[in-house]
Amino acid sequence: MELQRNPTRAVQIGSVVIGAENELAIQSMTATHTQDIDATVAQVNALSDAGADVVRIAVDNSKDAEALADIRRRTTANLAVDLQENYRLAEVVAPHVDKIRYNPGHLYHHEREKPWQDKVEFIANVARQHDCAIRVGVNCGSVDPAKKEQYDQDDSITPMLESALDHCHHLDSLSFTRYCVSMKDSDPQRVIDVNRRFAARRPDVPLHLGVTEAGMPPDGVIKTRIAFEQLIGRGIGDTIRVSLTVPNARKPEEIEAGRAILNDIRAGRVRSVVDYGLDTLNIISCPSCSRVENEAFIELAEQVKKMTSYAKDHAITIAVMGCRVNGPGETDEADLGLWCGPNHVNLKRRSESLGAFPYDEILPRLKAELDAIIKRTL
Repeated sequence: MELQRNPTRAVQIGSVVIGAENELAIQSMTATHTQDIDATVAQVNALSDAGADVVRIAVDNSKDAEALADIRRRTTANLAVDLQENYRLAEVVAPHVDKIRYNPGHLYHHEREKPWQDKVEFIANVARQHDCAIRVGVNCGSVDPAKKEQYDQDDSITPMLESALDHCHHLDSLSFTRYCVSMKDSDPQRVIDVNRRFAARRPDVPLHLGVTEAGMPPDGVIKTRIAFEQLIGRGIGDTIRVSLTVPNARKPEEIEAGRAILNDIRAGRVRSVVDYGLDTLNIISCPSCSRVENEAFIELAEQVKKMTSYAKDHAITIAVMGCRVNGPGETDEADLGLWCGPNHVNLKRRSESLGAFPYDEILPRLKAELDAIIKRTL
C-alpha cells in the first residue's frame, strides 16, 4: 500500500534524504560510552548493518568530541550527534557528523544570561559551515522552562508545541531550513496529539517520530506502534526511532521493530481504534544509551518489571531512567520514579525526592512505596 505523506520539504542527512516523497528513514542511538571507540564503532556498524539510515551518538564533553573524530574515520554510516548541555560543542563535532540534534530545554544550562536565539544562531551557522542538518528535539521532561511557565502545569503538550514552533520560526528567520523536528513523550497519546497539532500548523517541516522512554520489549514496541500507526497512517512522519531498553548487543532490535511497524502500516495491518487509557500498571524506561552511567540500569529495569507484576491491575506509572540528563525531569510525572547514577539509584514520588539508595537496596524500597500507593487507592 502506498503511504499517504504530508508535503514536507526534503532534508538531506548525509546520504539519506528525509521528507517530501522519500521513504521513511529509520534511526537509532548508540548505547556504548562514546569514549570507548572500539565498542562505539562496532555498535554503529551493527545498527547500520541492521538497516539504520542514521545513527546518533551522544557527546557530553570535549573527550567525547575527540573520540567522535576517530569514530567518524572508522565508519561510513550517517552520523548524528546528540548535543547535551553545552551547545558550543557543536563547532567541535560538526566536522564529523551529518546532523546535529539539540534540545531547546537544554540551551539554558550554559551561559544562562545569553538569549536562546543567539545560541541557536551559533548552532545554525556551524551546521551551515559543515554541511549538517539539524534536529530540534523537544522532550517532555526537559521543556523550555519559559514555555512551561506560560501554561497550566497539567498541560505538558502545549509548551512542547510552542517551543518547537518558536525554534522553527527562528531557524527560518536565519534562512536555515535544513532541519526537522521531534516532540517526544513517554505517553503514546501525547505523542499523537502534539505531532498532529504541529503538522497542522507546519506541514512543511519534516517530523522525526518516537515515543521516548518506551521501555522494554514487548511493551515498548506496543507503545511505539500505537503512536506510529495513528500518525504515519495520517501522513505524519518522515523518520522514526523505536526507543527500547535492551542490552547493548540487542540494540539492532530497535531497527527491526521499526521496520516491522512500517511494513505492517503499509500492509494495512493496523488497529482501527486505539485507546491507551487502560487502568493498568505502566512502566516506562529510557533506551539504553551512552549517557547511562551504570549498565546495571538495564538489569534494574528488568527487575522492576518482574517485581511489580503483582500490581499489574493498578493504574500506577513507574519510571526507570538511566542518567542524570533525563532522570530528574522525566520522572516528575510518574507515581514512582528511579533515576540511576554511577553508584546509587534516586527514588522519587512524582517530583518529591525520597533519597538515594545502592542498587542492591532499591527494589525493597520501591516495593514499600508501591504497596503504600496501592493501599491508599483501595
